Amino acid sequence: MSESTNNPANAAVLKLAILGYGKMGRTIAQLAPQRGFEVRLVMDIDVNAGGAGVTPEKFKGVDVCIEFTEPKAVLDNIRRVAETGCNLVVGTTGWHSRLDEVRKIVESNGIGMVYAANFSIGVNLFYRLARQAAEMFAAFPIYDPYLTETHHQFKKDAPSGTALEIKRQVQPAFKDREVPVVSTRAGYFPGVHELGFDSEADTIILRHTARSRQGFAEGALYAARWVGGKKGLFNFADVLEKGIGR
Repeated sequence: MSESTNNPANAAVLKLAILGYGKMGRTIAQLAPQRGFEVRLVMDIDVNAGGAGVTPEKFKGVDVCIEFTEPKAVLDNIRRVAETGCNLVVGTTGWHSRLDEVRKIVESNGIGMVYAANFSIGVNLFYRLARQAAEMFAAFPIYDPYLTETHHQFKKDAPSGTALEIKRQVQPAFKDREVPVVSTRAGYFPGVHELGFDSEADTIILRHTARSRQGFAEGALYAARWVGGKKGLFNFADVLEKGIGR
């Protein structure tokens, strides 16, 4: 994403809190000032057990909180941040089965929140391509669909939230067949996702390869600027599809 897209000349400086200071948190903190944000608060998981580090005093004056922590911490973080009245961008995965619970938290506290399995704009466009490809290949039973994903050895969840979202997009086209997902955790891959269609005659593969974490950080900051001042629960893919914030 170009700087002009995420930092328009007339945009106000938004004040950020960042929960989670791993590789993603550090990338966001480094990029944020270049995109017109002021980082007011950074907290890693070791000082925020159970969300206890999130207080109204610390979050005073913060416009948006970006959360990239761990599946076991994310629900406590969402609840505590929502109670301060601060809007949220949540990039942690592994919690989407509790979406209804999160929706109630967001609505009862009157905040805005954007979540995604993956904040890369390229991945979100990939979802659309995957859905269209599945609809095309489903008409030809000689092709078997499959998904593979590869991430660094430190990633906690498998399959990845992105792989599960791709499956959610393509599975409806294959009503009588399950789309299998294979996960690999090794080395230092930022992330590779493949959707394949295989037959005796040939194989067709759609692949997204992340070169670095900057693409995820750009998307998270885009979402942070968009959700500032809004109320409700939003999926990042829907935000992009509506073209809001151009």
